[in-house]
Amino acid sequence: MSTASMAKGRALPTSLPWSGLLALSAAAFTAVLTELLPAGLLPLMAPALGVSEAQVGFLVTGYAVASFAGAIPLTVLLRGLPRRPVLIGTLLGFAAANAVVALSSSYGLTFAARLVAGLTGGALWAMLVGYAARMVPAERRGRAIAIVLAGITLALSLGVPAGTALAEALGWRTAFGALAGLAVLLVGWVRWRVPGFPGEPPGARLPLGRVALLPGIPVVLSVTLLLLLGHQVMYTYVAPFAAHAGFGRTGLVLLVFGAATVAGIWLTGVLVDRRPRPTLLGALALCAAVMLVLGSFADSPAVLLTCVALWGVAFGGAPTLIQTALVDASGPAHADVATSLQTTVYNAGIAAGSLTGGVALEHLGAGALPWTSLPLIAGAFVTVALGRRHAFPAVRRRS
Repeated sequence: MSTASMAKGRALPTSLPWSGLLALSAAAFTAVLTELLPAGLLPLMAPALGVSEAQVGFLVTGYAVASFAGAIPLTVLLRGLPRRPVLIGTLLGFAAANAVVALSSSYGLTFAARLVAGLTGGALWAMLVGYAARMVPAERRGRAIAIVLAGITLALSLGVPAGTALAEALGWRTAFGALAGLAVLLVGWVRWRVPGFPGEPPGARLPLGRVALLPGIPVVLSVTLLLLLGHQVMYTYVAPFAAHAGFGRTGLVLLVFGAATVAGIWLTGVLVDRRPRPTLLGALALCAAVMLVLGSFADSPAVLLTCVALWGVAFGGAPTLIQTALVDASGPAHADVATSLQTTVYNAGIAAGSLTGGVALEHLGAGALPWTSLPLIAGAFVTVALGRRHAFPAVRRRS
């Protein structure tokens, strides 16, 4: 089934549908902010809920576990329904969950609301990239995906600090109430500017296993896993590594990384539709080179911050490049199911990378972290280089 035929017979726009894509980007922003905001509010939320700060931290863990567990089954369950009502349903799920958190004084009720938000997040992430791909011609698919995924970077670099500041000024309940209100406003934006698409008809629904085995899909998922493993080994423990390097200002390190990811997404948006394969190979090579330098010469603050900036540029664009390859391999018709698989692999990579880094830190010290990360990222590079036929071809498919 072609992209055009899925658009209810409408011709796809020759220019980017900015308003609709920005609505999807705002949905990504809302999801990330919903997931991570409690991490910055531990001291504020713990007394109000009558629990320890560690238990408030479990609100983030519960969200992640629910998102991990729910992405695939919810996508399979909902894939036959019209896309826009499902998208609106996820936004209303965020609104309801955040409203309950804003009003609740019970830790159990708050935790349950976070589980609902996590399930909603799993369903949302599985459909955002495929939705963007169906809104544009194939030759603009990569840039459309980059615009949508920019919402993640904005949430990390601006949204979480702004939400934390709002909570400190007006109370943490106000921050979650504002998130609930943002989700409701997004419903109106989506209804106004995001086109409706039909669900998959029964005869066109490939079983989950067949989507997973489409040519190129296993390779793309392998690259996702290896990159996230290598990235999280370092990113999770950037504070002890910075201290090991003699630079204890972790906040500045994270700020440099976050700002650089914005530049990486912009650069990727320029290149992804014209030179996706060399751009991804370049990004992975740069990540590997950064780990090599950090492992050898990180005792200089200038070297550390320069490497972190280059790391941010390289990693910032990599998810867009990989997800564009995934949609190219699956085709827009099966993108939701393929993306649900990638969401699960992505979260597995985060969890396993954090665990691997923790083991390396405990037994080998912070200096071993770049050397632990390097072979994983190098493995991702080799996998892309070898996946030339179906996963990362020199010439992109135009399906």
